[in-house]
Amino acid sequence: MPIRVLVVDDAMFMRSMIKDILVNAGGRYEIVGEASNGREAIARFRELNPQLVTMDIVMPQLDGIEATREILKVDPAAVIVMCSAMGQEALVVESISAGAKDFIVKPFTSERVLQVLAKILPGAGRGSAAP
Repeated sequence: MPIRVLVVDDAMFMRSMIKDILVNAGGRYEIVGEASNGREAIARFRELNPQLVTMDIVMPQLDGIEATREILKVDPAAVIVMCSAMGQEALVVESISAGAKDFIVKPFTSERVLQVLAKILPGAGRGSAAP
């Protein structure tokens, strides 16, 4: 069974880029939804119950760090990976403190994204039994 993913970013281009990376990962991931801001991310998380969320930090209405905190109130076991061009150390620390499992700095390569996801999601790696 593929890992169900919610992609959250206010830039449609970045959502498309992340979706392309995951869709082309040999069937390991299924994109179940998208959101363009933190409030929408929380609503879509509740609705779709994904196994993984990729989350931008700087977004309108509610930033990714606050959205991460809210999603973890809904499901403390949620797996969230921050994806942001804002690679400052303080934001990385704050993201991890909020409950994110890892942090990917934009611009990123498909190899880097898949490497991080394989590390935090059992069954997502290349030699795994997952399809």
